[in-house]
Amino acid sequence: MTDEILTLPEVAQLLKVAEKTVYTMAQKGALPAFKVGGQWRFKRDDIDAWIERQKLEAKGTK
Repeated sequence: MTDEILTLPEVAQLLKVAEKTVYTMAQKGALPAFKVGGQWRFKRDDIDAWIERQKLEAKGTK
């Protein structure tokens, strides 16, 4: 496990989506995130787990 903290642009690059998409998802609570000094931050472990859940949901094995 890693305690790596990612910025919004880093998560957007990782997920291959626009920064606005990540921002909106974080605001809605659809993506695990927290704020530091008013800026969104993401734990790499949380994002990796979120990706795995999305893969399972896509297969219909929630």
